[in-house]
Amino acid sequence: MSEKYLISIDQSTQGTKALLFDSQGNLIKRTDKAHRQIINEKGWVSHDPEEIYQNTLEVVRRLVEESGIEKDSIIGLGISNQRETSLAWDKNTGKPIGQAIVWQCARAVDICERVEAMGQGERIREKTGMNLSPYFPAAKIAWILENEEGAREKAAEGTICHGTVDSWLIYKLTGGKSYKTDYSNASRTQLFNIFELKWDEEICHMFGIDVKNMAQVCDSDSNFGETDFEGFLPKPIPIHGVLGDSHGALFGQGCLKPGMIKSTYGTGSSIMMNIGEQPVLSTHGVVTSLAWSMKGKVNYVLEGNLNYTGAVITWLKDDLELISSPGETQELAQKASKEDQTYLVPAFSGLGAPYWDSRAAAAVVGMTRTTKKAELVKAGLECIAYQIADVVKAMSEDAGMKVEELRVDGGPTRNTYLMQFQSDIARAAVQVPDAEELSGIGPAYAAGLALGLWGPEIFQKIQRKKYTPEMPEETAKIKYQGWKNAVEKVLHNNNK
Repeated sequence: MSEKYLISIDQSTQGTKALLFDSQGNLIKRTDKAHRQIINEKGWVSHDPEEIYQNTLEVVRRLVEESGIEKDSIIGLGISNQRETSLAWDKNTGKPIGQAIVWQCARAVDICERVEAMGQGERIREKTGMNLSPYFPAAKIAWILENEEGAREKAAEGTICHGTVDSWLIYKLTGGKSYKTDYSNASRTQLFNIFELKWDEEICHMFGIDVKNMAQVCDSDSNFGETDFEGFLPKPIPIHGVLGDSHGALFGQGCLKPGMIKSTYGTGSSIMMNIGEQPVLSTHGVVTSLAWSMKGKVNYVLEGNLNYTGAVITWLKDDLELISSPGETQELAQKASKEDQTYLVPAFSGLGAPYWDSRAAAAVVGMTRTTKKAELVKAGLECIAYQIADVVKAMSEDAGMKVEELRVDGGPTRNTYLMQFQSDIARAAVQVPDAEELSGIGPAYAAGLALGLWGPEIFQKIQRKKYTPEMPEETAKIKYQGWKNAVEKVLHNNNK
């Protein structure tokens, strides 16, 4: 047996993918399966943990069987996961306690307001790098403990596990032998002190969580345990790379040095900048997290999250019915009048980083009688680039570093108009990779490095198309100022 293979599981909000890599780091096969989005009459968003686990087993079995490779040629596993989605389960039986609370779900807002009323919001930000929010697992886990039957009793007995989806999959795949998470996921819980690199007992206490019930935090490239996928493989293989999905994309993009930055263009967007081994607390509206810990060395990131980027294109197609497919946006934007000064501010559910105004309302600003379909579509595309430029500029100011290039991934990066406009407005080179599965590639690279399957040259595997600024700088400044003026009109708090 000469060829060796790695599997990477990318467990995302919509479904679970299994990716197969050969010993040269080539992605040679992918299988995936969607899971249910469980939304009740209150708008709460949940997932079934057992469904996610069974789907994980299924996509791995299909991946191996359909590829035709020998089962004993598989040497390791990496995992990336939807990050803030939170769940609890019985430590003895492995049975879920209720459903998983999806990152989008704000059912724990009352818990955050209670902690805020205790005057602890700024204390939490100073320790975790993040503003108090029901978005993060701290409040979600507290909600489970307070509302799911038997949860509080199991917590008191020490027979409960709770955390993020990576911990759940590791626990189940290892037959309950490993209850672990990695530094990237831990840093997104709002329970982890990013300066002392440990679960923060004071913050856990604020949320009614016993720190003894939290998972063991490990290096992102460490051995998290072994799995044979419930007997599917002839012998167990090590789980050797675990990263939250955005961190996985940062690592897969090769953003290993301070100042390197990536932006994922999905439904929303995660923009992440590697700031090196020393944390910087943002004063410009982004958050501080850990990138990862590899070989005992921690890297920090600044991150900004946007609610509506790729979702704007979906809105143009499904709600306004201005286009029948996302691909039409490129041609319409190129045909639109260059003189038109229409801006779309997509604050459909408020504005995220760097404004953090949950009461802001969406608006179209600057229309004239000559604004037609093409101009509206152009404004929709351009608002994606403007929002990302806002976050890139905020990070640049926080880190005291000029951003020279932006590494990007996601479906909308195929749009050449958007990528060129992004480069023009951000005043930086935009690098578009020839690979799409960056969040799954990251943990695969980490696992392969840890197992000695490949060395640092693996980061040269991805080829990129480069866009550089073509618009005159003065024109770009005028356009960007127009965007800032449009945003100012929709902010609920105009002092921001």
